[in-house]
Amino acid sequence: MLYISIDLYVNINPIIYVEKPSTLARLMATCFAPDIWGWITTLPPIHQWTPSSLSLHLCTSQEGNHSLTLVINKAPKHQPSTISFSIFSTVPVPISLWTSHSFRLKDHQIDGEIMQNFFFNIVSGVLKYGHHNKYTLRTIALDGCNNSDVFNVSFLTLSFLVCVYEAPLDLRREFVETIRVHLAHPKMRESSKQLMQVLGSNIEEQWMRSLNLGFTNWIVESKAFGKDELTTPSPLFSYAISASSLWKIQLYYPMIAMAMENPSSSTKDARLQFSLNYQQFESVIQLRYKLNFKENWIDINVNVDNIRCNLIRLVSETLMEKQGYGSDEKHFPSRISLQLTPLLQSDILSVTVTKSTDNPAHEVGIEKTIESSFEPPKSVGFSISSTGTVLLSLKPWKFEQSVYGDSAILNWILHDSVNGREVFSSKPPKFALCQPKSWFRNRYTRAYRPFTREGGVIFAEDEYGESICWKVREAAIGKTMEWEIKGKIWLTYWPNKRRTHHSETRFLEFNELVSLSIEN
Repeated sequence: MLYISIDLYVNINPIIYVEKPSTLARLMATCFAPDIWGWITTLPPIHQWTPSSLSLHLCTSQEGNHSLTLVINKAPKHQPSTISFSIFSTVPVPISLWTSHSFRLKDHQIDGEIMQNFFFNIVSGVLKYGHHNKYTLRTIALDGCNNSDVFNVSFLTLSFLVCVYEAPLDLRREFVETIRVHLAHPKMRESSKQLMQVLGSNIEEQWMRSLNLGFTNWIVESKAFGKDELTTPSPLFSYAISASSLWKIQLYYPMIAMAMENPSSSTKDARLQFSLNYQQFESVIQLRYKLNFKENWIDINVNVDNIRCNLIRLVSETLMEKQGYGSDEKHFPSRISLQLTPLLQSDILSVTVTKSTDNPAHEVGIEKTIESSFEPPKSVGFSISSTGTVLLSLKPWKFEQSVYGDSAILNWILHDSVNGREVFSSKPPKFALCQPKSWFRNRYTRAYRPFTREGGVIFAEDEYGESICWKVREAAIGKTMEWEIKGKIWLTYWPNKRRTHHSETRFLEFNELVSLSIEN
């Protein structure tokens, strides 16, 4: 089990004012996430507080005798008007699991500036649980979004990680599961998309790596205690953007939570499991669209701008080498399938693809046989023969387009360059495991490799720019059409540097909606 070292401390004599929740309140708490922003911003000025601390229940145990609480502590009377925020576990002796910086108040009131600074403190707290901290966090503004929803989802994310790493073992599972369900609620997932816009792309990546490291550690611990791994709600996080003639989909998924194509193929090698599990799949899918207005119809052309897939380790390389076999033993993308469907189909006249079925040329050697033999009496004879061969050249990635009704389907499929079989549905030839020049061994360092140096793939319009064209009636002018983009991505592991016969394929599925306004 991997833990990030965080000091725990016990508040010996905390003064915490907590209203004991009723049975109905505890039942509702399992269904609805608390409005943390609303509670904090409607508190009276601190000089009117009767106790020295106020608390809000985040979640409660089934028996109702233990809870996770947000506590606001005010400084003693002889000190300046300051407050701090803590996350407490109310076991027989209340334990502080996390504490914020201290914030000085103006006019004894929690104002927007305090909430802004507290939000910044929350984001910093989440990022500290991750390994990747490449970018310096300076300031993040809440302006221009729904402050309460963005704040609430960020605080619940921090609470999730705090529970994974800091909560007492006997209460951890209950607290984590409750917060995880809160985070998976449609409203919270929508708020998470707004949060990503507030954070910006670079901090977004660090945020998701911190969160999915927590998910990975939680699943590993659950399996160690014989509990079922997390399946629903799924830890897949994705969102879509429609802007500037571009559709963009962003995907993040911890490898350990992906479904297995063949569950019985899992390995018992703990070190190999560590290298395979402590990775995160990240992908960006960008499609460009263009409207061409004709005399009696409109052409909607969609083509690939960029599809980028990467496997990112969630822990340091030092830890990967110590507990695993290094970060080079990891999955690689082996198939990508996208389906684009206009949801309003009454105005669709036709769909046209511009990629023909591959008809590769290959060289066929003319068979020539030369035979000679010599068989002297009462001795061993010998013969000589020579035969021509057939030469076939294959690209590792095959791109296909097809149509189903008004849906267009795009497929990128990786093939074994030795025997031409699809990689995602086959196993590596055992005899090739001993051959160092097989394409899947040392696959991230060789010159002729189907992946980037980091182990991902990029499909850009230079080679995959063929477009799909939907011919639409004139009646669609002035309408906003919604499009469904469904996808399935397979990731396969074949041995890279290790001598092992283990291979496996995992997959993820996503479904996003994007929009297109038909304006002349």
